[in-house]
Amino acid sequence: MRSASLPPEASPLIASLGAELHAALRACRTVPPLAGRGLDLTIDDSYAISLDFLGRRVAEGERVVGKKIGVTSKAVQDMLGVHQPDFGFLTNVMAVADGATVRIAGGLIQPRAEAEIAFILRHELKGPGVTETDVLEATEAIAPCFEIVDSRIENWKIGIVDTIADNASCGVFVLGDARLDPRGLDLPALRVEMFKNGTKISEGLGSAVQGSPLTAVAWLANTLGRYGVTLGAGEVILSGSLVPLAPAVAGDEFTLILHGVGTASIRFA
Repeated sequence: MRSASLPPEASPLIASLGAELHAALRACRTVPPLAGRGLDLTIDDSYAISLDFLGRRVAEGERVVGKKIGVTSKAVQDMLGVHQPDFGFLTNVMAVADGATVRIAGGLIQPRAEAEIAFILRHELKGPGVTETDVLEATEAIAPCFEIVDSRIENWKIGIVDTIADNASCGVFVLGDARLDPRGLDLPALRVEMFKNGTKISEGLGSAVQGSPLTAVAWLANTLGRYGVTLGAGEVILSGSLVPLAPAVAGDEFTLILHGVGTASIRFA
């Protein structure tokens, strides 16, 4: 699979930056923003770095189990100062059980919690030309989800080049136990509430992500298609945060309620 190996046309610069981000991930440390180095990196360069970064993880034994869309909602775009979506890859080691406790030290750097709707695919989607109807037909079920984003870039000082290259700032993800067939649901109207240490801190609707989670997943399939990457059968697809990012520190507990679907939770130590 192209997404699991270093693209043969990758330049020494692309490989060097991919290696730098991989080393930062393994050492749980940050690096200076790529966008501020005078390298004139393009969006395509950034995706090439992301694929290199992923290839190094796969070479160590990780398996791709899904994809994620990032920076889809206005709330997140305004927080980060990034005003277009991006994508990243989910691997098996990034999956955390519902209700589990995650140790920040030695595993995460500067985590923030997002409440999302996850799609579990029945069959593959490959762009171009994927529509919202195609996404619905390809989906086995949706699930409530926490994505814990985590940037390898210093102090979250990211531009679009940085977050793309850094696997869309992905850390770990949690799927709640509930699974629901999305057919017949008004996905843009689904409401999520997020709680931190028992206090409600935010809420949002499915419409926060490009007007509909279906639209967001279709965008992802079509964008990935440009790079020869498919949304595979059985994969988990995270459709973007419905609420602003919430910083997490040791001792915090987050819970979300995706009304009409189910709940998810995660603790930090």
